[in-house]
Amino acid sequence: MTSKFLRLRILIVGLVFTAAFAVIGGKALMLQITQGSWLSRKASGQVEDELRSVGKRGTIFDRRGREMAVSVDVTSIAVRPARVKEPEAAARELAGILKRPAAEVKAKLTASKPFVWVKRQATPKEVEAVRRLRTPGIEFVSESNRFYPNRTLAAHLIGFTGMDGKGLEGVEFYYDSQLRGTDASVRGRRDALGNRFHTEPPPDEAVSGKNLVLTVDQGVQFAAETALNEAVAASRARSGMAVVMEPRSGSILALALAPAFNPNAYEEVKKSLWRNRAVTDPFEPGSTLKIFVAAAALEHTNLSPKTTFNCENGAYRIGRHTVHDVHHYGTLTLQEIIKFSSNIGAAKIGEKVGPEKLHQTLRAFGFGQKSGIDSPAETAGLLMPPRSWKEIDIAAISFGHGVSVSAIQLISAVSAIANDGILMKPRLVQAVTDRQGRVLEKFEPEEVRRAVSTATARTLREVMQAVIAPGGTGVQAALDGYTAGGKTGTARKLDENGQYTNDRHLASFVGFAPADEPRVAVLVVIDEPKGQVYGGAVAAPVFKKIAQSALNILNVPPRPATEKLRVSWENGGRG
Repeated sequence: MTSKFLRLRILIVGLVFTAAFAVIGGKALMLQITQGSWLSRKASGQVEDELRSVGKRGTIFDRRGREMAVSVDVTSIAVRPARVKEPEAAARELAGILKRPAAEVKAKLTASKPFVWVKRQATPKEVEAVRRLRTPGIEFVSESNRFYPNRTLAAHLIGFTGMDGKGLEGVEFYYDSQLRGTDASVRGRRDALGNRFHTEPPPDEAVSGKNLVLTVDQGVQFAAETALNEAVAASRARSGMAVVMEPRSGSILALALAPAFNPNAYEEVKKSLWRNRAVTDPFEPGSTLKIFVAAAALEHTNLSPKTTFNCENGAYRIGRHTVHDVHHYGTLTLQEIIKFSSNIGAAKIGEKVGPEKLHQTLRAFGFGQKSGIDSPAETAGLLMPPRSWKEIDIAAISFGHGVSVSAIQLISAVSAIANDGILMKPRLVQAVTDRQGRVLEKFEPEEVRRAVSTATARTLREVMQAVIAPGGTGVQAALDGYTAGGKTGTARKLDENGQYTNDRHLASFVGFAPADEPRVAVLVVIDEPKGQVYGGAVAAPVFKKIAQSALNILNVPPRPATEKLRVSWENGGRG
């Protein structure tokens, strides 16, 4: 009986083991055949990973080769939560060093992910303090950080990059594909403790970004920003813009906005301060547009600078509307209408030109269309088709209302007058180079079109010189040792209901120097100045400071006005 029972037990145990081995074998066979490739990939993923490397972002230089944006090596702190032994204590220590809430740090240390960033681009002091803790699971990763050595200088023009190294504003965004380094990767392995071995970093040359050479001159940029900031502060204005252009090439020598911001800490200011308003924001130009109405008259009619107009002693009725002048003028010549900035005179010039030719001329100067500048989010401004213009619209547009422009459009248009009538495409970058400074791509000056004839442009330059002569609205823009021409502008701003206000203005001045062979064109716009609101009082002195400095920096020798020019000014002053 005992022997039979023993054999039965052996048989049962044998059957159980046989069944178990059959199940195990069947499972193994199933895993090998049906899930083998999946398990192989899963196992590989546990011991192998990919080390990704992003090359250094290219450097941005000014036109003289001075650094304006560079990339520097920094260290970021990360954690492998599975390796952290005492997350509570480690979180307290790290939080104290990194000045982060302990709960936030603990959440990172106990995350279910295999890899978590604790702090990207930490300071050297923070990195050293964390290293001394010797906390298990903490890793230090080398990265590249964007740094702007001149802080606020040309911040809106250059823009900035985000934490991931991608351009977010300005030329950093527009030329991101050239500046950004190429991603590279190499397969590596990790042991049971997570230590990496058997990896080789990608070759540095293969991942480096290209450099940009701007048209901007640091010296001119500094002069423009200094003069603009002083004027905005003195007039208690809301904001301001100043743009300096080289008329012959369309090169932007300076682009200043106030208030400015530090791109090294862009996240600390409102997003509204980031954008380049000289490119993105349209505004009504006011009386600065009168010079283009004069251009249309000289180009398409038989009017001349000496043609006279009755300015109605300060009030001119058009239908149900009345156009007013600040001062009451009788008869003025076309040149005097520009010199004294008569709205009535400009309206009458516009009537003589007619809507079709006026619209044609404004379009020829680039208004109502994008200039093509290499900067993101450019506005086209607003210039309605002439078929929609009423009689009052012709008058309003003639003195700069009912039309909107960008600062870049306005400076480009005035530069066309300074460039004998040829409109140039504005540009911020002149070349792309490699790490050794070899030119890979060069951007040559690009002619857009002829806006007006050479004769018209030169006549306009003489007309604009009268503006800064004694008696003109822009006398405070007169330079020391250089001739210049320009135009003042004062525009009332619209309120939320589309009505013109009496207490909010845009004061502006745009011009060029020297008058006979212009080397620089300068636009200054002061938004909502307090006290004095006229362009001749608020913006013209800023033009003088910027133009004077720019000509000195560019080594343009001062020349006294010729006798012929002095006679012209004297005659203009007498009317």
